Amino acid sequence: MNESKQENSPALSDDEIDLRELFRVLWAGKWLIGGISFAAAMIAIAFALSLPNIYRAEALLAPNDPQGTGGLSALAAQYGGLASLAGINLNSGSADKTAFGLKVLKSRKFVSGFIERHDILVPLMAVEDWDAESGELKIDPKVYDLATDRWARDARPPRKATPSLQEAHKVFMNILSVSQDEQSGFVSIAVEHYSPTVAKQWVDWLVGDINFSIMQQDVSEAERAIAYLNEQIESTPLADLQNVFFKLIEEQTKIVMLAKVSPEYMLRTLDPAVIPEIKSRPSRAVICVLGTLLGGMLSVLVVLIRHYAFRIVEDA
Repeated sequence: MNESKQENSPALSDDEIDLRELFRVLWAGKWLIGGISFAAAMIAIAFALSLPNIYRAEALLAPNDPQGTGGLSALAAQYGGLASLAGINLNSGSADKTAFGLKVLKSRKFVSGFIERHDILVPLMAVEDWDAESGELKIDPKVYDLATDRWARDARPPRKATPSLQEAHKVFMNILSVSQDEQSGFVSIAVEHYSPTVAKQWVDWLVGDINFSIMQQDVSEAERAIAYLNEQIESTPLADLQNVFFKLIEEQTKIVMLAKVSPEYMLRTLDPAVIPEIKSRPSRAVICVLGTLLGGMLSVLVVLIRHYAFRIVEDA
C-alpha cells in the first residue's frame, strides 16, 4: 500500500504541476486572449448589425369539408365501384383533400403560377432590405436595375440574368413554411420576408389561390362526371340504375354549388395573417455572444499552441 501511494504521488504531483503551468501560460497570454476576444466581439457586433430584419407573417387555417362527406360516405358504401367508372371519388374525405392541397401548394407548378400571377419575381429575388419609414423595398442594384427596369445580375450559365421560375421556386420554398397538426388537423401557412407588409400580403394570396385552385379542379371533375352520368342515363333503360345515376349527379351538383358559393373552399381561416411588428430573426444578441465565445476559445488555443510550439523548438 505504501509503495502504491508512493508510485501514485509523482503522478498527482505532475498533474498539479501541469495545471499550474497551464494557468501560468494562460495568465501570461491574458492580453492576447483579451485582444482576440474583443476583436471577435466587435466583428460579431458589426456582422449582427449588418444583417437585415426578417419578418414572419402566419395564418392559422382549418380544413373545410367542401364535398359534404356525410352524404358521400353513404353513397360510397353502396355505389363506390359504379362511381369510379365515372371518374368520381366518393371516398375522399376532407383530410385527404387537405393533404393533397398542401402538396399542391408546395408544388413547382403552383408556386410558378403564383409568382407569375402576382408579379413578385423582383420582390422575391432582388430585394436586400426594407425601409421602415417609407415602407419601400430596397432593391439590390447589382441584381435588378430600377432605372432601366432590367435584371443586372451576373449569372453563370445555364442560368441567365433573369431568374427562371425553377430558381424562383427554390428561393420561395426557403421563405415558405407549411405545416399541419396531426391531432387537430389545423394548418399553418407562414411567409418570411424583409417587409412585414409583403409577408402578410403573400400569405393572404397563398390562402386565396390554393382555395381557388382546388375549387376549380373539383368543379371541373364534377362537371365532367355530371356530363358522363347524363350520357349514361340516356343510354340506360333500367330505372334502378338511372336512380343511382341521378343520386350521383345530385352529389356532384352539390360540389359545384358549394364551390361557387364559398371562397374558402378547402381551408377556412381561423386566425388571419397580420402585419408583424416584431422581427422573427436575426437574433443579434445570440450572434454577439457566440462570436465572443468563439473568439475567446480561439485566443486560448492560439496562446497554448504558441507556448508549447516554442517549447518543443527549444527542447529540440
